[in-house]
Amino acid sequence: MKVCINYNDERWRKYKIDFNKIANAAVVYAGPEAEVSITLTNDEEIHEINRKYRNIDRPTNVLSFELGDDILLGDIYISLDTIVKEAKKENISVKDHVAHMVVHGMLHLQGYDHIKDSEAEIMEKKETEILNSMGIKNPYVQDLGVCSDFSCCPGSKIYSFFKRIKFKPNGFGQYLIMAVLGGVAALGFAPTHLWWATLIAIAFAYAIVVRNISGAGVFKVFLRVFPFSAVYSIAMFWWVVNSIFVVPELAEQFAVWTIPAIIGIGILGGIIFSIPFVSISCIRTKPACRAFLFAAVWTFVLWLREWLLTGFPWNPLANILMPFPILANSMALWGALGTTFVLVGLIAIIVELILNKRNKYSWGAFVLFLTLAGIGTLYGYRNITEANNSDNYTQTIRIVQPALSAEQKATHSREEAIRNATDNVNTLIELAKGPGNPDLIVFPETAYPFVVLKGDDMPIAAALNNNVVIGATSYMNGSLYNSMVVATPGGAIQTVYSKSHLVPFGEYRPFGDIIPTPGQLSKGNGAEIITIDINGKVFSFAPAICYEIIFSDSLVPNAEKPDAIINITNDTWFGNTPGTYQHLDMVRRYAIESGLPIVRANYSGISAFILSDGNVVSEIPVAEQGYMDGSLYGAHSTIYREIGRDGMMIIILLFSCMCTILLATLEKRD
Repeated sequence: MKVCINYNDERWRKYKIDFNKIANAAVVYAGPEAEVSITLTNDEEIHEINRKYRNIDRPTNVLSFELGDDILLGDIYISLDTIVKEAKKENISVKDHVAHMVVHGMLHLQGYDHIKDSEAEIMEKKETEILNSMGIKNPYVQDLGVCSDFSCCPGSKIYSFFKRIKFKPNGFGQYLIMAVLGGVAALGFAPTHLWWATLIAIAFAYAIVVRNISGAGVFKVFLRVFPFSAVYSIAMFWWVVNSIFVVPELAEQFAVWTIPAIIGIGILGGIIFSIPFVSISCIRTKPACRAFLFAAVWTFVLWLREWLLTGFPWNPLANILMPFPILANSMALWGALGTTFVLVGLIAIIVELILNKRNKYSWGAFVLFLTLAGIGTLYGYRNITEANNSDNYTQTIRIVQPALSAEQKATHSREEAIRNATDNVNTLIELAKGPGNPDLIVFPETAYPFVVLKGDDMPIAAALNNNVVIGATSYMNGSLYNSMVVATPGGAIQTVYSKSHLVPFGEYRPFGDIIPTPGQLSKGNGAEIITIDINGKVFSFAPAICYEIIFSDSLVPNAEKPDAIINITNDTWFGNTPGTYQHLDMVRRYAIESGLPIVRANYSGISAFILSDGNVVSEIPVAEQGYMDGSLYGAHSTIYREIGRDGMMIIILLFSCMCTILLATLEKRD
């Protein structure tokens, strides 16, 4: 069979895939004289094809167009962007995933389908056979195993090795292994997403504390777990200090604070993340109760992080579930707090069962946590269904990502400042003028380089003759603010929303002038809903500037039902570090919790359209200049949004107390 390959995106060439071999392996009914065309493209082109021929306004991995001819079988289109994302999410190679898509498309061209369950079963079986003949595993079955000693689980060899290790409590060997476990525990978050590493590392740290719990005082337990907590914190948050070196002038002034900042992160994190481990040593309980206590305190610490130094609840443990949408969407019911509680509880109770699997109350606690996980999964499925309800599309929105470096924005004189600012405005206007007819254009945080005063107009909106949302510094009532400006097509400023959650040491001085800070801004009034009249249709959204969106239950006032959230941000400071990718996952988490799709405009990070199930529909990669158009849909309310963050924390604490008292009473009777 003849296979014609069309490279519509040159990035495909680096993968060196033998498409001819794969396509011919998938021949079932076609003869040797048959021909097939395979077009290797990207999300942008396949999105347009979907919109034009299938009335689907999003990119997909593969498209097949059957011609109904015995010789000319048809055309197959494959998007590299979606393939890479899916391969990463499913932890498989890009080549294997591409092979699956080629085989899938070839079978479609030969009459196979999967609309009905019976047809899908036949088609999937055939796909599996063909892929197996090429040495590729069944893509529809995950590697699963059930075993009483966990020998079939990820990390089993490490666990067996760990069990053989004997070290002195609070000796150097223990401190070292706890530090290593702390570093490994951070690997479950973006961009690595090694979820199993986080689970195993926390389980081992918990086991070390539990195995040596008798006779240990509070201070000894704290010393025992501090290396884990400190390294865990540094491994997750080291990228914060990257901002010091983005602008040469700042680096010259603040570079001396790099080491103290890292040490400070380690000390503060070492104290905070030690609290759950110390609690199970201070409050002596039976194994089943201990798991509930550990999970409840871990969750309570996460809740406290919403407030400490104005709050930094970064990387709740629930975020390691992002590669598994149906599990991650349990946050629509439990929130990040509740999902973290369930996850930590499962880790703890599994360790308790490994150490003493004959304890029937531990099995009872395991069933309880597993039931909560099951309920969350069912609700997660429901949330995904509601998120993909396409009956309530928003207007067409254009996101512009300037991707100018901080150094390009920096200036050394008044004349140079004015010249650079004017050039930047012209760049923004030219970027936003691309083909298409958007109803609203969204620019990122601090995109407008001039200070906005009361009574000013927005020249960018006037130049584009369009509704504009743009980040700028505003000066009102004698104070400077980090603001989101909403302007009408004529250039009139309709609304100025100012950021209320400011970044400590970046936007204000929490300790006065003891530690120098680049800016000293004032905070805004908090959550509000902004409405825009677009061609007679009202579009309402909750505004969020930068990391305001990481604060659970913070953006939507009670009883309000906006169409979406618009998040403008600037990750230029963190470059291509883990922080940029983790910030995106925090935004996805908020979309799931709130049931609201999100428009995310980033200055030089990752701009994206995100559905209310956390699915990234389309994105502009890190440091890439450009724009993209999209429409969002699926806005709905979630149980978590109705209960609220504080309400969920109260429920978790009450539930934990009730289960602990019940289990303790039953064990005491025995």
